[in-house]
Amino acid sequence: MTKIVGLISDTHIPTRASKIPPLVFDIFKDVDYILHAGDLVQLDVIDQFEQLAPVYAVHGNMDDIGVREQLPWMNKLMIYDWKLGVTHDPGIFFGRGRMREMAEENKVNIFVYGHTHRPSIRWDTDILFINPGSPTNPLPPFVTKPTVARLELTRENVKPRIISLTK
Repeated sequence: MTKIVGLISDTHIPTRASKIPPLVFDIFKDVDYILHAGDLVQLDVIDQFEQLAPVYAVHGNMDDIGVREQLPWMNKLMIYDWKLGVTHDPGIFFGRGRMREMAEENKVNIFVYGHTHRPSIRWDTDILFINPGSPTNPLPPFVTKPTVARLELTRENVKPRIISLTK
């Protein structure tokens, strides 16, 4: 049996976009869970996604005190024997070694992060590091497209995929 997880980050509603692009809801319509890697800006983003599936979210550096009080810095979810961890800024600019340390400290197999607004999938031995990018504010503009991601998990395998919202 396959479990599907929708991954999203850096939505910045309403500061950098007025709403979540409708295509995101189509892409996530059949997911079992949604992980939001921070910089929501407003908590009602979670309410919208909870209409589709349970949401595991974290606060980011652009979230105000109200969001920070409601959401943790790191959140975790277990699916089969896969332990997923989600955070906003794992210190990516301090190098990948720091990210690996965080993943190992938290005993996660799948490490979801945001902050850079750039999609990325990278396996480091036995840990999957994935950034879904941003569906509303890709950086740098004109180079990176708006994106989200999906994970398909079975007991034996995980299949990550970045999905562009533009052609």
